[in-house]
Amino acid sequence: MPSPLDHEFVRAAALAADGSADPSAEFVEPHRALARRVKTLVAAYRSPESALHGSERAVAAALTHLRALRSVQTASGLFAGGDNVQSPPDSAFTVNDVCDAHVLAAGAGPELADVTAALAEIAGAATGALLTGGVHTPNHRWELSAALARLHRSFPDDRLLARAEEWLAEGVDIDADGLYSERSAVYASIVTNPALLLLAEVLGRTDLVDVVERNLTATLDLIRPDGTVETVHSRRQDQRMPFALWPYLPHYRLLAIRTGRGDFARAARLAAADGIHDPDLLAQTLLTPDLCRTLPAPDAERLPRDRYLATARLAAHASAAAHTVVYGGSDVPEHRRIRSGLACNPTFLRLFAGAAVLDAVRLSRVFFDLGPFRAAHMERLGDHRYRLTQTLTSAYYQPLPKDRRRDDGAYRLVDEGRFSAAMAFPDRPQDEVSHTTRVDVDLRDDGADLRIDISGPTVPWALELTFRPGGEPQGAVPLGDGRWCMTTEPLTYRVGDDEIRVEAAVETGEPLAGPDRSDVLRYDPGQDYTVAGGTDATTGNRVYLGGHGPQTLTLTLRATSQA
Repeated sequence: MPSPLDHEFVRAAALAADGSADPSAEFVEPHRALARRVKTLVAAYRSPESALHGSERAVAAALTHLRALRSVQTASGLFAGGDNVQSPPDSAFTVNDVCDAHVLAAGAGPELADVTAALAEIAGAATGALLTGGVHTPNHRWELSAALARLHRSFPDDRLLARAEEWLAEGVDIDADGLYSERSAVYASIVTNPALLLLAEVLGRTDLVDVVERNLTATLDLIRPDGTVETVHSRRQDQRMPFALWPYLPHYRLLAIRTGRGDFARAARLAAADGIHDPDLLAQTLLTPDLCRTLPAPDAERLPRDRYLATARLAAHASAAAHTVVYGGSDVPEHRRIRSGLACNPTFLRLFAGAAVLDAVRLSRVFFDLGPFRAAHMERLGDHRYRLTQTLTSAYYQPLPKDRRRDDGAYRLVDEGRFSAAMAFPDRPQDEVSHTTRVDVDLRDDGADLRIDISGPTVPWALELTFRPGGEPQGAVPLGDGRWCMTTEPLTYRVGDDEIRVEAAVETGEPLAGPDRSDVLRYDPGQDYTVAGGTDATTGNRVYLGGHGPQTLTLTLRATSQA
């Protein structure tokens, strides 16, 4: 027997929609925003819980936005605007909302006849381009396929289904741990999961629901105490920023209701803990009525718990006192470049102790300007114990062999991994210089123990601890500009009743650098950033320890939280 309706949830969704769908406001917006606003206005018109239910002003506003939307639709049927020119996938985002709005408007009667006709005209004009168009990111395949399925839902055409099935025949890019290939919370929650759920519904593909359930299951252990989802391992833009849980709300809620999973119900409640602010949720409740039903009883949080995602090389340990993340899955060591679409974040540890948060631990080495430590390997040594390792190698090149010399001196321009020059590097004998960094991490219920071993030639290094604003490091020497120097004295970072305590000791090598060594106590992003005048540096309260390797350092991190 279906669960009863959750009227409070529907009212909250309607309130969020009403706040976004003000029909008296004038907007000059990109095509995707225009389509989303039309969809929200039509949903508000249809919903008895909305202040705009049956409102003629909502209809008039929708028609105004539709005229604006049609005006930015080019002769190809694709929409103008944005940095992706003549983009089928970018237009697919808009068409998905256009088609949803069409379903809602077509079921509303003659009052929305003009809106229905305008939506059909826009959808029809875009159909040809989406039927034959291509993509350039993994998630685009599923967004475009969802648009084809939605077009077929409203305007049946077997060619649309065949094209969607052609994309799906490539196989959904989900790995053994339940992560999509982009490893991105943004694209999983906003693009891939909703697209696959729609395709499952239209095509009758229950296997696609199973894919989404696997991804949501993996995400459970990536939910952080501050209500965000871990993104350090992402290959997209969100690897550099926090991402809130709330975009996952409709997917956790829907599958919790349909499967009875209490862990999904708990995640859905967490996603709505700060209220419902997504204006699109109202339309989703009308299109997928199961969303309106009451959630099953949520499971209690299980503590302590551990998860190791071997495919992303990311470990998480959660307890009542601390939530710690260790990461060694960067793509940079293999590809030897910083690039959009690669996991580049050099943060290898985070620690949450209630309001006291150590957002990032990073390690710089001045070695041929090749950038900070990014583990090439992550090994699970045992319960709660991990080893991160990276060996950097650069070279000096010998004269060319006689048979490779040219009288004109015009040699090939080659990139040798850190530098490009017309020197035919692969043809030359080389003398290699190597540098190895190893970090052993022992995760504890109250924090972590680290042992950092820096071997190879003598080079400066700096460990950077970036704390989230809200407190101030005690026991470290202020350097100005939000920076501190830590020596062997303990450091305490307190926010309210929550605290992170750090102690450092040198096992082998020279003493730590003092606060006068600004040349050592700094973060170096490496030449891939600096050659273009850029950086991936953190912001916040940054504490530095530094010295000259070879060196072995131990670090203890202890969390005390009243959360």
